[in-house]
Amino acid sequence: MIYDLRRVDVAVKWLVSCLLATFGIAYMFGAWMVGLYAGFTPKSVAATYAEPEMAMHMPPDTSVVVRRQVTLGELAATDEQHVVDRDLLVQDTHVHVPMYGVIAAALSLVALGLPLARSGALALITLLFAVPWLDFAGMWLTKLASPRFAAVTLLGGWAMGAGYTVVTALALWHMWKPRKGAST
Repeated sequence: MIYDLRRVDVAVKWLVSCLLATFGIAYMFGAWMVGLYAGFTPKSVAATYAEPEMAMHMPPDTSVVVRRQVTLGELAATDEQHVVDRDLLVQDTHVHVPMYGVIAAALSLVALGLPLARSGALALITLLFAVPWLDFAGMWLTKLASPRFAAVTLLGGWAMGAGYTVVTALALWHMWKPRKGAST
């Protein structure tokens, strides 16, 4: 343990608690977004990321464009599958992977203040950094290799949430658990 979260000033405990709560809110909205656009089954994730089969589509003789505002509820209620093309996946990777790295680093700094064996701390830090890579590797492999890799994306996403939950639960317990014999 590099430092002890139990023994730090209450202001640092509050900072860590607020940081973890903020990440928790972000993870909940992230899960909601995934549910809206990609789903939580290998089939729905594959439908979102896999390259569509190359078919010869003939342009229609005529076309009509209609514009109207659509709410998120209406969008979620449609049967249309959200599809992420290669350009959008490049953009998502560019934006999300560095942010996941920052989040993994922040959670790793919290983990360093927990009473974990060195091997446990190293394993937790490795998990925190590896699962976003797994998440996006699954997306790219689904797009470029096979729809079967959609399960890798799901594994990465669920493992990311599990890593966050483990660090948060341990940190909050360690920081705020009353000490025996300590006065409040």
